[in-house]
Amino acid sequence: MVDGADPPDDAALWARGDRESFGELFERHVEAVWNHAYRLTGSWEQAHDVTSATFLTAWRTRADVELVRDSALPLLYTMAGNVARTAHRGSARRSRLLRKVSGPSTVDDHADAVAHRVDSEARLRLVVAAVRLLPPAQREVAELCLLGDLPIADAARHLGLAEASVRSHLSRARARLRTLTEETR
Repeated sequence: MVDGADPPDDAALWARGDRESFGELFERHVEAVWNHAYRLTGSWEQAHDVTSATFLTAWRTRADVELVRDSALPLLYTMAGNVARTAHRGSARRSRLLRKVSGPSTVDDHADAVAHRVDSEARLRLVVAAVRLLPPAQREVAELCLLGDLPIADAARHLGLAEASVRSHLSRARARLRTLTEETR
């Protein structure tokens, strides 16, 4: 980059597809993706795993995927959501298997007990669990706009929907989330 010149946008870096350009994309977005992954999982450790898997997936698919507009962030948020959902399903399968094998006398993990004592993390997990129960269209919008803090306009472009549709999905998602979180208190 020449002194005084604007840095290349995400689309230009993505199109180059080389290690250096991808490294710049990583540095530019890793914190936002990690924060999004944390909001999805409620766990620092899982957020690190989801972030790593997200960027690995992005690297592997960079030649096959085209960015919408100039930002890689909506794509990375979607990938992170997919990775988190896949990890959650795998964890749920392992937990069911463990319960079958070990019976009802399973001892709770100390880390889980500590995490549940922290009110903010417990509340976040409640919300993340409620988001998973939403219909797919509402869940996607909630993950991008509520958990990912993505503006409605960017979410609409990424999802290929009109902004009014995203607002409608978001409104329904918020109402359903209020109901779901109140039921579990």
